[in-house]
Amino acid sequence: MNRNILLLAVSAALICGSLFAKEGQVEKRPKDFVDVAMVVPGAIYDIRYFGEDNFTGARVDGYEAPKCILTKKAASALADVAAEMKRFGLKLRIFDCYRPQMAVDRFIRWAEDPKDTKTKAKYYPNVDKRDLFEDGYIAERSGHARGSTLDLTIDGLDMGTGFDFFGERANTEYIKIPKHARANRLLLKTLMEKAGFEGYDKEWWHFKLQKETYPDKYFNFPVK
Repeated sequence: MNRNILLLAVSAALICGSLFAKEGQVEKRPKDFVDVAMVVPGAIYDIRYFGEDNFTGARVDGYEAPKCILTKKAASALADVAAEMKRFGLKLRIFDCYRPQMAVDRFIRWAEDPKDTKTKAKYYPNVDKRDLFEDGYIAERSGHARGSTLDLTIDGLDMGTGFDFFGERANTEYIKIPKHARANRLLLKTLMEKAGFEGYDKEWWHFKLQKETYPDKYFNFPVK
């Protein structure tokens, strides 16, 4: 083979290899991401995707430890929420924080499998699994992968539905739930907004830091 042609072939292979390596590539955790337990030690870390008590019914890819990982900025804001709650004898229960893209990919595979309905009764009794993408419950990209979004509740308070319930009852301002549950949702929303977070109208538990550290980047390092 002509030497120049060989060099071109090798170069092309290296370029292609580099491109494919980026697809689904597992990264190292950036230095400005922290274990939130070190910043908010009094919270309850009920990380659902590390275990089987979640809508997939199994541990989710990328969760190697039951930890809440966030950017330092988001963790600091969450510490303010925890401090405010402590004044009233309340504490946070955290379900999910940073979520690697590999976990999001697992959610997509689950949603595309019509035969896997073992968690339907608990998590989506009134929703057709085929509609979860269109209805905004599952997406190919998640704000959680940017490191400033988390799912949480106030420990011990009734919010009207459980975490990750797919359906209109989980909408933050849904009115056909008991008044005390509506008041609890409003309390959580108010405290989170005071600290700089904003909610998602379809999920009362979901909050994103308004001024994200990485508004356009989606990470793929494991939670460990």
